[in-house]
Amino acid sequence: MLRLSTPVWGALAVFAAALTPTALIPAASHAQQLELKIMAPAAPGGGWDQTARAMQQALTASGIARSVQVTNVAGAGGSVGIAQFVNSAKGDGNQMMVNGFVMVGALIMNKSQVTLDQVTPIARLTEEVQVIVVPASSPIKDAKDLAEAIKTDIGKVRFAGGSAGGVDHVMAALFAGTIGADASKVNYIPFSGGGESLAAILGAKVTAGISGLSEYDGQIKSGKLRAIGVSSPKRIPGIDIPTFKEQGIDLVLANWRSVVAPPGITADQRKSLSAVVEKMTKSPAWQDILKQKGWDDAYLGDEEFAKFLKSENERVTAVLKSVGLVKS
Repeated sequence: MLRLSTPVWGALAVFAAALTPTALIPAASHAQQLELKIMAPAAPGGGWDQTARAMQQALTASGIARSVQVTNVAGAGGSVGIAQFVNSAKGDGNQMMVNGFVMVGALIMNKSQVTLDQVTPIARLTEEVQVIVVPASSPIKDAKDLAEAIKTDIGKVRFAGGSAGGVDHVMAALFAGTIGADASKVNYIPFSGGGESLAAILGAKVTAGISGLSEYDGQIKSGKLRAIGVSSPKRIPGIDIPTFKEQGIDLVLANWRSVVAPPGITADQRKSLSAVVEKMTKSPAWQDILKQKGWDDAYLGDEEFAKFLKSENERVTAVLKSVGLVKS
């Protein structure tokens, strides 16, 4: 029987390793090396912060990444965060930033020199319907009561929501416009984080609050807030809140959230990040989070999302002009 010496075996082992395709290397080894940073360009407590931390949870729980660090940079509807992201993270294939509908409008409203054209689209993640709430002690019981208050004196009806030009602001303007009021006169008070706006609503410092349904869900269920309507086209199964449409107000609107990478990354880095996020969205951990938060899965891959982002920028610009929030 032929016996090979130890040096020969060693040489063969090195040769075999050299021929081993990269694809055969266990995926877990890549996860052990992957360390990501995700920026939420808003204060803690809001939708972007929740999305970033949901990604952190799903990526690590699924073993897709070894560690995920979340940072918050608040201000001007994400305008401060995106400026920092574009300048400091350029070319870094391990960084991403959460954004969405709110940022599109905020950048337009603020006439920002930094635009979404400068980031690298990775994926659209979720959609969520909007809700208008009032304190439990408010005399406003439903959407019709709110409509009457606006028609009586639009200046006295104070709305609390996210940053100027975002989905909450657009919704307040669309609500007013739909009932025949002057949308450009809406008394809207922007807050940089969900916690701040919630405190203003609970303290009755404003008439009503607007946000994604998940952000106020706990306070609605506890009875501290009264939901007077959701912006879905039909009632949401299992949620006892009437739509605006069924109350005679033709208002349907969805907020979407997404994730982007810095400018200047390579095609391979973009492909890698896109694959990581796609794998995350298919994980049981992410699907469980969607159910817990009441978010709808609205995943779009990088190329489709890039097209969507361009069209959404055009649509939001048109809406803001139509309600007088942006001059033509």
